Amino acid sequence: MMQSVFDLFKIKELRKRIFLTMGVIAVYRLGVALPIPGVNSQALVMLFKQNANSLLGFLDVFTGGALSRLSIFAMGIMPYINASIIMSLLQGAHVIPYLDHLAKEGESGRKRLNQITRYATVILAIIQSFGLTQLISRMPLPGDVPVVQNPGLAFTLTTMITLVAGTIFVMWLGEQIEEFGIGNGISLIIFAGIVERFPAAMTNVFREVFQLQQRSIFGAALLGASLLVITGLVVWLETGQRKIPIQVAKRVVGRKMMGGQNTFLPLKVDQSGVIAVIFAVSLLQFPVTIASFAPQSSWASRINDMFNRSDWGYNTVYAALIIFFCYFYNSVSFNPKDIAENLKKWGGFVPGIRPGDPTATFLEKVMERITLGGAIAVASLAVLPSLLHSRLNVPFYFGGTSLLIVVGVALQTMSQLESHLIQRHYEGFSKAGRIEGRTRGRWYAA
Repeated sequence: MMQSVFDLFKIKELRKRIFLTMGVIAVYRLGVALPIPGVNSQALVMLFKQNANSLLGFLDVFTGGALSRLSIFAMGIMPYINASIIMSLLQGAHVIPYLDHLAKEGESGRKRLNQITRYATVILAIIQSFGLTQLISRMPLPGDVPVVQNPGLAFTLTTMITLVAGTIFVMWLGEQIEEFGIGNGISLIIFAGIVERFPAAMTNVFREVFQLQQRSIFGAALLGASLLVITGLVVWLETGQRKIPIQVAKRVVGRKMMGGQNTFLPLKVDQSGVIAVIFAVSLLQFPVTIASFAPQSSWASRINDMFNRSDWGYNTVYAALIIFFCYFYNSVSFNPKDIAENLKKWGGFVPGIRPGDPTATFLEKVMERITLGGAIAVASLAVLPSLLHSRLNVPFYFGGTSLLIVVGVALQTMSQLESHLIQRHYEGFSKAGRIEGRTRGRWYAA
């Protein structure tokens, strides 16, 4: 294990990518600690304590505590994710022909789509920053303690400009990680915010275990076993695969006999990874944003009550959105017809299934079945901790959603690091082979 870690830093380019990724995350964490002026920090802490079980407190986890501090990165990357969801839904539903045309233009079309997504991010960031500013300024607190010392037009404009600029900067940081670093930039930024809270969560867990042990050894053991079982289920879910056997027919290429191999096509149980969970949380933010325009109204209070994390209605909607986005992501990223055509082109086939359309139909059915199981498992792990805490009063500080994101991003990043190592080693072997070939050529010439 330690040797693998040392190998990562032996390659110059990979070492630069790792250090750049760490530097970008450090810059993001520094911005999280910079609060917006004019806000009463003690009143803000009181506000988030009152709404700890609401969606507002849940979103604070995704921003790494930036929302509860009302820092310059308080909105985090959520407007960009919302814009990406809207663009993906528009492309998937074929509502705007222009977007479908861009999607078929290759690299140039992809760049244009990214540019449109950035413009949509700015528009959504302006709307969400206004709603967040109104929510913080007008949210009533016991004892009439004001969160904003001097609310008014100047504070609203200054805060909105700061929050929008912070979101654009975070989006740029994520793009730098994807282009010059390691891993998915957006996922790593959310990952860093969640991991930052793990030490405090571990402290609370040990405190609860100690208190339960004083009252009941069985309760303490049950809590510890629950943590281990849920963590193991998340790891198993993120690494689970359905391996479709593939046989490659023999063919003659020149004077060589090619093919004749047995391999497999891996289909992940959770193909979407953490994308479905992040999309579901981002979409649930819209009603809260609308309610924040008038936080003291009766309809806003009803919306906030509906989106209480301990409510069955909220958890049902949350689970349904996760299942929907699991299927939606697979419909966009997995094309069984293309896979079947590529297999047929290279002489591969699934044993017992005819090449072409029958293979595509078989792969589609298999993917639908494993996606159903994976989506239900992801949704169950996401809502289970909050239900246990609210209904059975079970202390659980490692939320299922947070654990899914942390494990998923960690495994994805490790996979990319391993791919870089394999690629570098392969290049080293190729270079050594070329040197050996030239040496043999000179020996034969001599």
